[in-house]
Amino acid sequence: MSSIATRTGDGGTTGLLYGQRVPKDHPQIEAVGTFDELNVALGAVRPHFGPADISILTLIGALQQNLIALMGELACAEADAARYAASKFAKLTDADTARIDDAIAALEAKSLKFDGWATPGANARAAALEIARVTARRAERRLVALPAHGRSIRPTLHRFVNRLADLLWLLAREAESG
Repeated sequence: MSSIATRTGDGGTTGLLYGQRVPKDHPQIEAVGTFDELNVALGAVRPHFGPADISILTLIGALQQNLIALMGELACAEADAARYAASKFAKLTDADTARIDDAIAALEAKSLKFDGWATPGANARAAALEIARVTARRAERRLVALPAHGRSIRPTLHRFVNRLADLLWLLAREAESG
């Protein structure tokens, strides 16, 4: 087995998906890293749900897989975007956003009570969901900044991340209420 310590990043660079080297603080690396943090935050939400919550656990697992696909797409240079699009790597689709929209509609149908700004921390589940939500919003800010740095972004990615943060906000409100 080869070592994880390749030493190729010792000089402050890292590799994009198809081998191009960029500084470790490159906007694409910042975006990928923030989505990685979001994936971890969603993983930290999972222990707050039990076997009776299989539908939400299944949704969170699917969202984590979506984030892996999103990170893959962001991890290639603009010059390699067409190559990535033609690859067999998983990609976000409008159906992934529709799944979030369905979950939002189901939560909104519950007539959750909220008034103005939330004050996170009502319980551990709500706090974990809030951490995931604010991480999603930070990741969204990193995503929308990429075109200014020469990396085009498919609108599907924007919609997915925006809806994901909305979903997490509603899940936190639900956790606070019950």
